[in-house]
Amino acid sequence: MEGSGTERRALVVEDDEDIRSLIEYTLQTQGFEVTAVETGLAGVEAVHRIDPDLITLDLGLPGIDGIETCRRIRETSDAYVVMITARDEEIDRLIGLETGADDFLSKPFSVRELKARVNALFRRPRRGVAPSPVTTGPAQPEHEVLVHGALRVDVDGRRVFRGEDELALTRTEFDLLTELMRTPARVWTREALLRSVWGTDWATDTHLVEVHVGNLRRKLGETKDGPKFVRTVRGVGYRMESL
Repeated sequence: MEGSGTERRALVVEDDEDIRSLIEYTLQTQGFEVTAVETGLAGVEAVHRIDPDLITLDLGLPGIDGIETCRRIRETSDAYVVMITARDEEIDRLIGLETGADDFLSKPFSVRELKARVNALFRRPRRGVAPSPVTTGPAQPEHEVLVHGALRVDVDGRRVFRGEDELALTRTEFDLLTELMRTPARVWTREALLRSVWGTDWATDTHLVEVHVGNLRRKLGETKDGPKFVRTVRGVGYRMESL
């Protein structure tokens, strides 16, 4: 892949020239090496070529839209994805998040808000992926492994297992599960999870937590009559299910 330096790389996928230029300039001022493209297909190709750390992705792209583009990107990349939409309907935002987006912005948005969202994403701890799976041998110093029933989280390797099956979680889903499992008896409010996982205090974004918890439960294999891992504490928030 191109770009072997240490500079963070960003990909802007936006068909509106004015907005594309604004995002590109804003991210450059944040220290990113920016690649900008106009279509979803070009975005998918660019992901393979430059391996970005951050992607801003317009929902209403020509050809394949932002939803399908995000699905294809998530097959090979765990970059932070910020979905950008001109539509106010809540379903657009939720669908975007279900494809693996980490956050969203509604047009029109300010440069200040874009910077704040990006900075919040990159304040999360980012560990490299370990080449070896979790083993049952002697514990390695500073290698954090969390266990809760059938779930096992290799924090340093950023890998999650249910039994012997490895689960494919997005960065946000992984960070959310890790936070819950580190203190399984704690009831996390949505606002507390926003601060800890997303690095934001925007109370209006609590639905981000709700959508990601729903996605996480689905990937953990929770069903109506099957095992439960994440418990909703009505009127408060979430905690891990008691064993």
